[in-house]
Amino acid sequence: MWIADKWKDYEVIDCSKGEKLERWGNYILVRPDPQVIWDTPKTDGRWKKKNGHYHRSQKGGGEWEFFDLPQEWSIRYRELTFRLKPFSFKHTGLFPEQAVNWDWVSSIIKEAKTKSPDRPVKVLNLFAYTGGATLAAASAGAAVTHVDASKGMVIWAKENAAASGLSDAPIRWLVDDCVKFVEREIRRGNTYDGIIMDPPSYGRGPKGEIWKIEESVFPLIGLAAGLLSENALFFLVNSYTTGLQPAVLTYMMHTALVPKFGGQVASSEIGLPVSSNGLVLPCGASGRWFT
Repeated sequence: MWIADKWKDYEVIDCSKGEKLERWGNYILVRPDPQVIWDTPKTDGRWKKKNGHYHRSQKGGGEWEFFDLPQEWSIRYRELTFRLKPFSFKHTGLFPEQAVNWDWVSSIIKEAKTKSPDRPVKVLNLFAYTGGATLAAASAGAAVTHVDASKGMVIWAKENAAASGLSDAPIRWLVDDCVKFVEREIRRGNTYDGIIMDPPSYGRGPKGEIWKIEESVFPLIGLAAGLLSENALFFLVNSYTTGLQPAVLTYMMHTALVPKFGGQVASSEIGLPVSSNGLVLPCGASGRWFT
């Protein structure tokens, strides 16, 4: 398992009975997590002293209950700063487990720039959300194209870039349907040295296009492979869908990439350490192709 264990401003303190107790900077949140099927004693006093609690409804969805929580605050990861705010369906605007992939992407870009300082490294981030991977890649020296169907998420990502001192970094911010954008880029003849893909399990594009990951992700991996440059460095695919296990990601990525580009594929669960007991909370899976 690849574990995001380098955080200082975030921790999973405990998890039990469908919920996790987290510290986001100076604030304590309780949020639901479907992976937490165990029922262990909630002995940490912060379960009762939280600043915010997202209650899941039996009918679907849910709502926040706040106890002295600001509308917005920030946390840092290495040199990056992220603005947080509780919004719909339990989210805060950041998936902290992805830090393990930010570090991986950064290390590849930095190594490439060290070997060839004048080499431009172009990265495409699809379903880019609030920009964690975008900022990590840009901070490492890449020029990034950030694509998300939600205008609000792209605005939020720009604000994170500004907070991280990356307002002037070579980042192209695009509100677009990811599949259609890839198709247009292929027609234009554009290529990228790295591709990051963090697709939702289910979603809709700007014009109501329906996305179901089980039906759409393999065709998109194959399509996006057409954008890789001759000297491509990496291709990263994330999944939060239970059925897409690491071995499934390996199979799809190997089939779509290795026959044409060589290299190798590694996939694993990703997770966050639980500080109260030394165990690890699983948080989805990632597949990595690299040369």
